[in-house]
Formats: sequence, C-alpha cells, structure tokens
Amino acid sequence: MIRAAVLCPHPPLLFRELGGAQDPAADLRRAATAAVSEAVAGASHVVVVGGHDIGGTWDPATPVDVRRFGTTAGAAARPGLPLSLGVGARLLAEAGWPGPTELVAVPWHADGPALDEVARDLAGRPDGTVLLVLGDGSTRRGDTAPGYLDERAFPFDDAVAKALADGHAAALHDLDPGLAEELMVLGSAAL
Repeated sequence: MIRAAVLCPHPPLLFRELGGAQDPAADLRRAATAAVSEAVAGASHVVVVGGHDIGGTWDPATPVDVRRFGTTAGAAARPGLPLSLGVGARLLAEAGWPGPTELVAVPWHADGPALDEVARDLAGRPDGTVLLVLGDGSTRRGDTAPGYLDERAFPFDDAVAKALADGHAAALHDLDPGLAEELMVLGSAAL
C-alpha cells in the first residue's frame, strides 16, 4: 500500500555538477531533498516514477551519468538513467535513503488505459511504500525559454497546480498528452 507520495521537478540543474560556480538551483535542490527526506522517513520501500520515451523498469544500480544532460567535460557520455529517474535517484541518495528502490519509467505519450495499468501496478506495492514522482510544468513560459513562449503554458500549468493542490487525480489523469508535448512538459504522464 502506498504510504505517501512526493512530487519533484527534474531539471538537469538539480545535478550540482551541471550548475557551474554560481549554482542556480541550490534552493530548489535543498527544497527537493528536504521533501524527499521527509517523505521517505519510516518508509519500507521507494518507487521512483518518471517519464521517458519508453516505459518499463530500470535497474537501480544503473549509473547516473550527468554528462548526458549537458556538460562541457571532455569525456564521452556513457549509458545511464534517463533524466527523470536519474534526478530521482540522486535526490534519494542526497536524502540518505538506504532502502529498497524501484525505478519505473512511464512513456511520455501513454494514454489513459496505459496509465491506469501503471497505477494498478503501483498500488500493489508493499505496505509503507513511498512514491517519488518526477514531473514538471511547461518549459515554454518566456521569451528565452526552451521552445520560446507559448501562452497556453500558463493555463496548463495552473490546471496542473490546482489538481495537485486539490488532490484531484482525475484532472491529472485527463491531461492532454498532445498539448503537454507541444508545451514541452516532460513527464506529464508520470503526474
């Protein structure tokens, strides 16, 4: 049975080594780590859920290779976890979680029935399980944003925030995956 869930964003800058000398995400990283620490206190098991181009489970021993997400280092990137699961694994490590962990990727373009199947599967986890869900809003909220400005981003993000605040699972379930893709909302299916 799911004991608790925590939602965190997964920008690459949560990897400290990508932030440079000024560390633009220090406050966000501290807040995310604190939220994860609080959620996993007393947990028996953690399932990290994040969006990816394909679904399925990942081996928790798979490395997090931050070079895959933007670095100027000369070494070539190695295979590793996708961004959302990598950020989740890093947050768990920074929170000091020593227990059993599962990594579950939800396809970005998953439809309602596929999402229902993932939800049923997650509901069958052992008592004391905590979900660490990696999701985000639109990256198209300004003139300098990736993908530039899209005015539809604001009502989309507001609807997601309201659904999360109200605990309205049906509203999250019914997010338009096509619009989410256009607004560059990575991991909307994980929400």
